[in-house]
Amino acid sequence: FPRVGGRMLVGFLLKGMAVGLVIAVPAGPVGVLCIRRTIFHGSLAGFFSGLGAATADAVFGIIAGFGLTVVSDWLLGYKDWLRIGGAGFLLYIGVSAFFHDPLAGTRSQRDPEGLLADYASTFALTITNPVTILAFLAIFAAIGFTGEEATLGGAALLVLGVWLGSLMWWAALSLGAGVLRLSFRRTHLVWINRGSGGILVLSGVALIGSFLLEHFG
Repeated sequence: FPRVGGRMLVGFLLKGMAVGLVIAVPAGPVGVLCIRRTIFHGSLAGFFSGLGAATADAVFGIIAGFGLTVVSDWLLGYKDWLRIGGAGFLLYIGVSAFFHDPLAGTRSQRDPEGLLADYASTFALTITNPVTILAFLAIFAAIGFTGEEATLGGAALLVLGVWLGSLMWWAALSLGAGVLRLSFRRTHLVWINRGSGGILVLSGVALIGSFLLEHFG
């Protein structure tokens, strides 16, 4: 493999962090879910939810950075089923929000099993959108990760940067929401519960609608 200078490797790490931020910021329903869990279950719940999303972004980065076309083709081949699964999960979480006491989760922090479930659920939800791999491929090409520069070491640092950049965003989001949660009263929590639940339901409906429109429209 071609030799790559230390400065270039650091450059890949920093570029990866920028890519991770770009991918993570417009996260849509995953962001809503992260904020919701922070407000109702504490900052750790929000952070672990973000960690799950960041890990899924890193997986997409690995697939794109290391050229794992077999994996990407497999995921893209099942993207419709993954989309339906993600939509079902969003509908379940959103509808459940309307039937739960918004104060119930604020009385105690998540136990380890709950934090693991938070992590796994956002990882699964993020991984149900394999089209993100195509975005990674385009962005990696745009930042110069092609030809002789596309080494294994460069790919590893680029992916590490993606994970760190994505995690920075989710940590900041959960920290900010965690600070705000201290000022919320019961009325605020009720409306946040309903609003976030409604957004998640609408996101699920939109995913199903896009599937139906694509295949039957």
